[in-house]
Amino acid sequence: MLLLVLATLVIAYVGLCVLVFFNQRQIVFPVPPGAREPKLPGAEFLRIPGPEGSTVFALYVPSPEGAPMVVHFHGNGEQLADSAWLAQRFQEAGLGFFAVEYPGYGLAAEQGPSETGIYAAAQTALEHLHNTLGVPRERTVLQGQSLGSGVAVEMAKRGHGSRLVLISPYTSIVEMGARVFPWLPASLLVRDRFDSAAKAPGLKLPVLIVHGTRDEVIPVDMGQRLGTLFPNASLRILEGKGHNDVLDGPATLQELMRFAREGVQQAGTGQTRP
Repeated sequence: MLLLVLATLVIAYVGLCVLVFFNQRQIVFPVPPGAREPKLPGAEFLRIPGPEGSTVFALYVPSPEGAPMVVHFHGNGEQLADSAWLAQRFQEAGLGFFAVEYPGYGLAAEQGPSETGIYAAAQTALEHLHNTLGVPRERTVLQGQSLGSGVAVEMAKRGHGSRLVLISPYTSIVEMGARVFPWLPASLLVRDRFDSAAKAPGLKLPVLIVHGTRDEVIPVDMGQRLGTLFPNASLRILEGKGHNDVLDGPATLQELMRFAREGVQQAGTGQTRP
């Protein structure tokens, strides 16, 4: 009888693991419903030819001559259109802004979301930014929020930016999975790992990490740990801020903009677009 109970429990546990494995992308990528085109006066909505006949969508606010270009990667519960308000804030401050859509999201919904696919779309968009729009890497500031923090770290690893901003970042999706489902072998099940912690020690560029103490989605200790792993990181802990209100208020945005401008001051003058 005991063996039967144990066998039943083992089968149930294995079945649960299989269920999570095949449905994990619905958990990691909770795509918001609908598809909206971002609209902002003075901005361009770009359709860039992507891998295997796909289209990469991006919102582009040209930067004034000599100003930095902030490249933003949004969170997993957003789509590109949700970045328009942030683009407007940077535009009003005299900075360029470039936001990239993920495969499986918004107008790119016909594709399935995955770590590999998101990296490919980001790579395509950044090559377009550098090679076609003429924005040099030394004037490019990579900025990722929540899920997008892992995308920004990977693009930094590929050499696309001179500075890196991480807003409410996680160490890795494997560790996030272990936190949310401690009874499951996350290290064996997770397909899309976004392992920023493993990449951090090899990235020497200046990094600004912003995290709220009341983040109910990604624990603040993950941002704090990343602050110890990047060789050149500054950590800004926002008392009382949660996951979705961390950018509320002008002070935090001003700090992000100041950090972006510091990179341009160090890089010197130059053209941002031919």
